Amino acid sequence: MKEVSGVTGKLDALRRRRSVVLLCLAAAMLVAAVVAVALGAVYVPLATSSRIIFSRLPLLGRLVDATWTPTQETIIISVRLPRVLLALLVGMGLALAGAIFQGLFRNPMADPSIIGSSQGAALGATIAFFFGIKVGLGGLSAVPLFAFAGSLLAVFAVYVIARAGGRASIASLLLVGIALSSFLASIVSLLMVVSEDRMHNIFFWLMGGLGTGNWDMVLAVLPFIAVGIVVSLFMARDLNLLMLGEERAAQLGLETERFKWTMIVVASLAVGAAVSVSGIIGFVGLMTPHIVRLLTGPDHRFLIPGSIMGGGLFLVLADTLARTVIAPNELPVGIVTAFFGAPFFIYLLKRSRQGLS
Repeated sequence: MKEVSGVTGKLDALRRRRSVVLLCLAAAMLVAAVVAVALGAVYVPLATSSRIIFSRLPLLGRLVDATWTPTQETIIISVRLPRVLLALLVGMGLALAGAIFQGLFRNPMADPSIIGSSQGAALGATIAFFFGIKVGLGGLSAVPLFAFAGSLLAVFAVYVIARAGGRASIASLLLVGIALSSFLASIVSLLMVVSEDRMHNIFFWLMGGLGTGNWDMVLAVLPFIAVGIVVSLFMARDLNLLMLGEERAAQLGLETERFKWTMIVVASLAVGAAVSVSGIIGFVGLMTPHIVRLLTGPDHRFLIPGSIMGGGLFLVLADTLARTVIAPNELPVGIVTAFFGAPFFIYLLKRSRQGLS
């Protein structure tokens, strides 16, 4: 009985710790978003920016006295708030995809680029730049639309090529994804070389940034990220089963082939939506789930929501740093995430090698 009560006590303590971690991440993400809205080349006091946002809330907004200037309201509502919300959504989408791919491939160094999603988006955007396509849809220009389509087509191609005998193994998806990513990257490089006058635009898009963020982009990305979050949370328990191995998961009643395809589609939709409006932002999907896993453990019922909030928090902080460190100019946010993410990747690589030795 003492042993049973001891195990129960440890499980309760683990649940409490996981709950505390998730609550802390949620609070930190909210605080970071509110502070980020106030910061920028033109400083707006935190209290003022908070009241401006509060004034736009239904019913409650009438309780706030408008003591700010029209310029301040325009800066907060039309410029910074959509950008911060876009950073939250993009960070959530990339981190969600990273957590899914790391669980799916049972590899802590997997990220959204592992099956060609990011490179497909890069090629789609590069094609739009190269041919000067101006057609838009739903408030979005050709670049994000082509990036989204390229991401989904690349993932579909990987799955079709890797599929053999009615199923696609994890190893096949991984190898085909790496090969296709390299091939797509070479096409992007070729188009950049021959584009000449458009190389500057392509280069800065590939570096990643949220400087063009607006409400149309927020509304376009929101449904895909929201659906991805809901589906992944609902299927987190099945992802835990897959971590035991495909054969064992099938023995426990999981339809592995349908589940893998569903999760790949969910992750790819999230990545495609995120990358289409932000460009290529690296390391969010690699670093965030790994750090959260250290705090919550490998259980995807906690890892996925933790990664979602951690990704939003990380990208809001990175974007705030990118637009304030050399204000009034700004850095591409991809540079900031790489600055922190590249050393972390080297650490992961070194640790994995030590584990094999």
